[in-house]
Amino acid sequence: MSRDPRFVSSLHRVEKCALAFAAALTLGWPPLIGNAQVSKKLSAASLEGSWSGGGTVSFAAGGKEQARCRASFSRAGERSYTVNATCATASGKAAQTATVRQVGSNRYSGSFYNSEFSISGVIDIVVHGSSQTIRLMSDSGSGVLNLSR
Repeated sequence: MSRDPRFVSSLHRVEKCALAFAAALTLGWPPLIGNAQVSKKLSAASLEGSWSGGGTVSFAAGGKEQARCRASFSRAGERSYTVNATCATASGKAAQTATVRQVGSNRYSGSFYNSEFSISGVIDIVVHGSSQTIRLMSDSGSGVLNLSR
């Protein structure tokens, strides 16, 4: 059974867009590093507030796209944050929510999942003052985003 090339092209754009959105927001589920390894005296590099910026998303099928994002982080617990973000690429635009968990003095980790496009993977955020670097990896591709206040 042959697929219409317009459908395949449209599907590929949707997958690219979904990875960019997941890269920007990510759902932080269980942390990559167990709580026993996280010191009780973490001096938190706070994520709270508004962030914006962008970066590059690389797709497993080949190709790269630039993503522009705005994110708002609010405290959800002692070492976790709820995130609301909107990202855009050449392929489209979407909004997501997420939760990330602190695993070091300036590091946040977890797993992300985008239910709309069924994309999941791992996320690592490193905060340096008023900027943060987000690294993502999934079967669909990877991304690096740099956001600032």
